[in-house]
Amino acid sequence: MRWLANLLTGSKIMSRKTALPIVGIFLVAPCALLLPSLAVAADAPVDYARDIKPILASSCYVCHGPDEGKRKAKLRLDVREEALKAAVKPGDSAKSPLIERIVSKDADEVMPPPGAKKPPLTPAQIDLLKRWIDQGAKFDVHWAYVKPVRQAPPAVDGAWAKNPIDQFVAAKRQAVKLQPAPEADRVTLTRRLHFDLLGLPPTPAEVDAVLQDQSPDWYEKLVDRLLASKHYGERLAIYWLDLVRFADTAGYHSDNHRDLWLYRDYVINAFNDNKPFDRFTVEQLAGDLLPNATKEQQIASGYNRLLQTTEEGGAQAKEYTAKYAADRVRNVSVVWFASTMGCAECHNHKFDPFTAKDFYSLASFFADIREKAVGRQDQTPLPTEQQAAHLKALDDQLAPLQQVMARHTPELEEAQRHWELRVQHGQVKGLPKNVLDLLALQVRSRNAKQKQDVEAYFRGIAP
Repeated sequence: MRWLANLLTGSKIMSRKTALPIVGIFLVAPCALLLPSLAVAADAPVDYARDIKPILASSCYVCHGPDEGKRKAKLRLDVREEALKAAVKPGDSAKSPLIERIVSKDADEVMPPPGAKKPPLTPAQIDLLKRWIDQGAKFDVHWAYVKPVRQAPPAVDGAWAKNPIDQFVAAKRQAVKLQPAPEADRVTLTRRLHFDLLGLPPTPAEVDAVLQDQSPDWYEKLVDRLLASKHYGERLAIYWLDLVRFADTAGYHSDNHRDLWLYRDYVINAFNDNKPFDRFTVEQLAGDLLPNATKEQQIASGYNRLLQTTEEGGAQAKEYTAKYAADRVRNVSVVWFASTMGCAECHNHKFDPFTAKDFYSLASFFADIREKAVGRQDQTPLPTEQQAAHLKALDDQLAPLQQVMARHTPELEEAQRHWELRVQHGQVKGLPKNVLDLLALQVRSRNAKQKQDVEAYFRGIAP
């Protein structure tokens, strides 16, 4: 939710002073935005997305839209450059073939054609199309692809609005002559804020503390206290971990365990530390590629290993390599683009500006990730500072012992010879198959590595 405020206020993830109950944002704002629009006045600018695109999509796109397989006369009305070539003359609806065909009385010329099973356009729809063309036939891209532009909060009457979000809500509310509901009591506000920011109800003692706080900024202090709680990061991390398909098991087949809790903690700490979203993004997608990457950045790039992987015998490696690549593209597009690229795995997307080439170009970004297509994924050691120091101390203790173990002595060589004879006579049981296979070879026929492997095994069990 800090990111929502980031879009509205331009802060890092969220400004504590502009914190609102999350429920309030999502219940009030959409209601204000989704109120029905009024009819377009005769002299008002015609809005392409609101007024024109729905008409074209309903009546024209079946034959003259994004579907290459159904397109007629090589005419596209959903792309401005294509529409202007043959159907629309900006500023002159009277000479635009689009209008000529729509108003034609000739059954062989009129659009939509009688056989299309589409109702003819109404006079109001035709009037909108004419006015749109006469006003310049402006096309708009989908709102999701329009770069956000910071809007100055509107001036509103009264003291109800306490922050920029309130001002936008209040302006729309006043425009449609709606009155705000009375402010909730302190207990209700405290419970809402606890559930929004921590996912937990307040304790009776916490409620009592709020009721006893008579300072005018009691609410801001409560927000600060909850944002400082470690549970805040846990609460917000739930949404992100769901999006990036975090799990402590591999997903496919036997769904075996895997250790990914360091990544989970990275996400929790990112919220608690108010990490800027651009850094949060870079570290997850490519933290391990950053110059002198820190351990935290390496852990963040564990995002790239969150997908389902299989260990099933008989699974085809090339098939699963393709599955993993497609999974990563779909997840990156949904999480960071807020748009699916899944359709482009097989063909150019019909309704979004994604091609099959885009899909596989993005897949190539992840092509150098080292992983097994089939089988248990190798663990990446990432010890803490304390663990690394302990491991070094153990290695320092082992080093002189390993030198002793590796030293050749006549006694050890004689003992190994006797042990091998006992193995050959069946007097030693329970040896690993690979060791038995090596011992089945004559000593003189073993290569250097085979001799070393036999010696290493014996030294591991010799008194």
